[in-house]
Amino acid sequence: MDNFLDIYDLSLNKKGEELCGDKVKFRRTGSKTTIVLSDGLGSGVKANILATLTAEILITMLNADVPLEEVIKTVIGTLPICQVRKIAYATFTVIQINHEANKFKVINFDNPPILYFKKGKLVQLESKKEQILDKKITFCEGDLERGDFLGAVSDGVLYAGLGETLNFGWGWENISKYIENLFVRQVNTARNIVHHVISETHSLYRGKMGDDATFVGLYLRKRYPLMVFTGPPLEKAKDKTYVDRLLNFDGRKIICGGTTGNIVAKYLGETIEMDIATMRKDLPPIGKLKEIDLVTEGILTISKAIELLRDSHCDPSRIPVDSNGAVMLAKEILNADSILFLVGQKINDFYQNPLLPKNISIRRNLVEELVKILQTKQKEVTIEYC
Repeated sequence: MDNFLDIYDLSLNKKGEELCGDKVKFRRTGSKTTIVLSDGLGSGVKANILATLTAEILITMLNADVPLEEVIKTVIGTLPICQVRKIAYATFTVIQINHEANKFKVINFDNPPILYFKKGKLVQLESKKEQILDKKITFCEGDLERGDFLGAVSDGVLYAGLGETLNFGWGWENISKYIENLFVRQVNTARNIVHHVISETHSLYRGKMGDDATFVGLYLRKRYPLMVFTGPPLEKAKDKTYVDRLLNFDGRKIICGGTTGNIVAKYLGETIEMDIATMRKDLPPIGKLKEIDLVTEGILTISKAIELLRDSHCDPSRIPVDSNGAVMLAKEILNADSILFLVGQKINDFYQNPLLPKNISIRRNLVEELVKILQTKQKEVTIEYC
């Protein structure tokens, strides 16, 4: 399995504000990934506008390889002026990853220093400063290997607990030690690390946020791939080809659909064992089959899984606690980094709407709907029709 650049961010709004004054944006291309954390002046709507504009300008221009001085000029010239302070101001941290060279570069303007961990231990990066348009910009760079973690925080995390639970706030050193302890406990995704840090931030503020607080983390780790085989292939003669692809896939394997499951079971010389305890009023039970991680019914289960993903906004912690096929399918999908949907195009007339043309499959439409949801959450998704 190849490496996966796991990126996750989470924010807490200042008490009484509907909008966060921090903004995170990231963009992946074939050769590089650019991540921006911007902290707008003040809080609320004005800060949100400042941060959003700054993040959008930075990520667009830097991704297009525009020189940094030109980028800074554009940021300063574009931001609206705060009527109270008479300045246009937003701090920012930029992390750029070069995938080909496995290197990273950090550009920081007035944000807390980057947090860099190698094998779970904090590493101090050498930095240099440059003056660009009267702005002091800090640069640092390094190599990126599997197991490395980079984190960027806004001031709200740094000063968590100030005057409440801590005299001088949480502080960069204490945050670093906290993350090191997380690695001792074998936290294995960016989401887990970020959630722990933001949860602790919330606790230190005693739930009364004195400032917007944001943490974005990126973690280079082993990829968790998933293949979902649903629907029998159009040509029965190709059943064996696609079953072989599923069984030889290097990752988690799911079958959605009774006919599809029977094709794989026949090839294996096995019988699908139904788990009646997972049956619900609106959902058939899951099945158990050697070499396959999850076997579910097709159309109804996929449809319900889509509903769960929408309702939870693709947050695994908001998926209901229940042992049914749709919940299991939704969790498997959210836990995967890259997902390959192998979609058979032979139509099951039982599920086909007679008012639709025969070449439009309900199964195909559901999978395409599911893919759109996942792509908005930066999942790497591929559909292959068979």
